Amino acid sequence: MKRIQIIWLSWLTLVVLLSACLAEKTPPPAAEKTQSGDGETAAPAELVEGNPTEVLLGATAVPTPIPATGTPTPKPLPPTPTPRPTATPAPEEPEETMKPLTELVEIPAGPFTMGRDGGADDESPAHQVDLPAYYLEMFEVTNAQFAAFVEDAGYVTEVEQSGGSGWQAFAAGKENHPVVKVSWNDASAYCDWAGRRLSTEAEWEKAARGPDSLLYPWGNDWNPDYANVKAAGYRGTTPVGIFANNVSPYGVFDMAGNVWEWTADWYQPYPGNSTPDEFYGEKFRVLRGGGWFDEQDQVLATNRSSTSPEAANDDIGFRCATDG
Repeated sequence: MKRIQIIWLSWLTLVVLLSACLAEKTPPPAAEKTQSGDGETAAPAELVEGNPTEVLLGATAVPTPIPATGTPTPKPLPPTPTPRPTATPAPEEPEETMKPLTELVEIPAGPFTMGRDGGADDESPAHQVDLPAYYLEMFEVTNAQFAAFVEDAGYVTEVEQSGGSGWQAFAAGKENHPVVKVSWNDASAYCDWAGRRLSTEAEWEKAARGPDSLLYPWGNDWNPDYANVKAAGYRGTTPVGIFANNVSPYGVFDMAGNVWEWTADWYQPYPGNSTPDEFYGEKFRVLRGGGWFDEQDQVLATNRSSTSPEAANDDIGFRCATDG
């Protein structure tokens, strides 16, 4: 019995010793080697750093990849808001220069008797003229009004262009007096600026005489106190409209005396007048009304005078008209 136990123990001891020897001869798992810069083989970083788990398992650790974050789809920019259409304001029209113009008086349409028999040769024969309605300025054009024209238009009168003494020499302190030293061309230029025109000779006479064909604006009887004429003694222009009696039946002032007034017409004979006159033709323009240094016959509503369109005297002015 003891012999069997000893044999079993011996056998067990032999098995243990054999197992130990086998364990010593089994080589460790081959480690992955890398080539160093000097030609020697270097152990992988895991062995150097002593990673027992990796050595025991015999595998090189592969890092767990971090899932790539996808490039975010850019959000589209909000659309640019369409601006609301704004009404473009209409360009402001330039303000028209305020023109200090004389008030107009309406002269109604209809016939009147022009001229007279028994007077000066060029006043005859008396004849009927039928005119459409029109307007004539109540007063003669003043220095103040002409000054506004000159400043706005940059106008230089004909006499000033030739180096002569112009209208301004007679205007100082006389803003409300009729302008003088203006030629027919100067008067026409003013009327164009004002949007008006010179009256015809017939229009002037009808406005002065009225429907009853008066000899003077106030009637048929002469009175030197009613107008600025030679007998009144002023010896120069007076402010427009100061003679209350010197007003025509239609309400037009100063059509006798103060200054002669340019009209649009050439100096021509009336229809039926065969008396020759060297001044007839298209060379002189008609003047009407007489001036501050004239006698009774020269300020008659029928009296006619004429001169060169370039003439400019200290007793010649004008007033404007316009169509009805």
